[in-house]
Amino acid sequence: MCIMHIVIVKVLKGEHVDVTKPDARPGGVVGVLALAGIVAALMQTLVVPLIGDLPRLLDTTASNASWVITATLLAGAVATPVAGRLGDTLGKRRVLLASVIPLVLGSVVCALSSSVVPMIVGRGLQGIGMGVVPLGISLLRDVLPPQKVGGSIALMSASMGVGGALGLPFAAAVAENASWRVLFWVAAALSALVGVLIWRVIPAGRRTPTTGRFDYVGAFGLGIGLVSLLLAVSKGAAWGWGSATTLGLFAVAVVVLIGWGISELRTAEPLVDLRVTARPVVLMTNLASILVGFAMYAQSLVVPQLFQLPEATGYGLGQSMMAMGLWMAPAGLMMMVLAPLGARLSAARGPKVTLALGSLVIAIGYGSAFALMGSTWGLLGVTLICNTGVGLAYGAMPALIMGAVPVEETASANSFNTLMRSIGTSVSAAVIGVVLAQMTTDLGGHVLPSEGGFRVAMAIGCGVGIVAAVVAALIPAKAPASGMDVVSEESDSAPLATTEATA
Repeated sequence: MCIMHIVIVKVLKGEHVDVTKPDARPGGVVGVLALAGIVAALMQTLVVPLIGDLPRLLDTTASNASWVITATLLAGAVATPVAGRLGDTLGKRRVLLASVIPLVLGSVVCALSSSVVPMIVGRGLQGIGMGVVPLGISLLRDVLPPQKVGGSIALMSASMGVGGALGLPFAAAVAENASWRVLFWVAAALSALVGVLIWRVIPAGRRTPTTGRFDYVGAFGLGIGLVSLLLAVSKGAAWGWGSATTLGLFAVAVVVLIGWGISELRTAEPLVDLRVTARPVVLMTNLASILVGFAMYAQSLVVPQLFQLPEATGYGLGQSMMAMGLWMAPAGLMMMVLAPLGARLSAARGPKVTLALGSLVIAIGYGSAFALMGSTWGLLGVTLICNTGVGLAYGAMPALIMGAVPVEETASANSFNTLMRSIGTSVSAAVIGVVLAQMTTDLGGHVLPSEGGFRVAMAIGCGVGIVAAVVAALIPAKAPASGMDVVSEESDSAPLATTEATA
């Protein structure tokens, strides 16, 4: 963090920091990109303390207010693979800067909103900026010395957990002691700072100029398919899993995504190269990503409720929103602490071992909940164990992906991998939501999730973690060698061989 402080001070003084110079510190690049990841993750937890108050604040129904959450999910799912492809062709630094713009605009729109429609628009804009994390991870491969790439990728991946961990207590503190609009003004200021730092500090990375046009058909088709799928998954419980709307959306998703896949295989320069994603290493890693995303998000749904439910239930811990956020913060910071260890393990044993171990640790964390969930300290232990596993897994997945795809497709492949994790979290929300909604208890006329429901949710998380570990263990040790698979040491040791203008 001292390097990050030096970089920020230099920028505020108007001094230019050029990491492309031989004497520049790569730590400045890593620090800025990690900060970008933290800010992006912060956007996801920003409105959590406001969920219960949104209908009153925006003068709307609870059903309409839920779109404030859903809009960010949908926009991020559609924008992330598009940003990845544009990063590979136009330049990652350029697309990073472009991604910061909707983060700033969306935060300002939310801060000025007094009704639900502009709030949904603002949250959608914030979702469009979610591509900064996979873009930043891919850029590290381009601009850092090879020996520093592994640890930097792990650190960048961990920034997502840090942002989520810090965002919850910060948002709760502001919501309890100041206007809710302050949350979004702070988010806008942080996003603007990230944009300035990227502009002044981050060098250009590789880009692969194309002779053809951008795959608009692929982008549109993937967007329609993803929106239909994620809407059905996220809203199915509210609309009814057997309703015509939910079943219709699932049908549209299947038909459109199949058609999209056929179109991508026939396109010379597709949005997502499905032949690359079908390689065993990439395919299995993406499958593991779905499972890890599921397991990671399940605890985010279960643990906050256990902290906050009344003690009169016999299993709730009666904590305030602010206290709950503080209890959960160390688990997110654990991801940052574990990043160097995960990088060293990946360097010594390979990232598939790190991914398998991380998934197994997640399963152990959920298993420990059966003995530890009765106290605040015990529940803290559960979150620490689970997030230790998440930190190891999240750092290993980009390393596996980038080791198996052509160097000119790293941003696109990483963005697609991030999308797989997002699908996992969406499915997790639906499955755990159904479990907790079906297994309930009555307390003074209020229907609450039962202890049995929470235990079933923990058991599901444990099982998914075990399956993720098995999938990770089955990942081939090396990608099959071919003309596209092999990235020469010479190209890796000259990370700035093909760049865009840094101005």
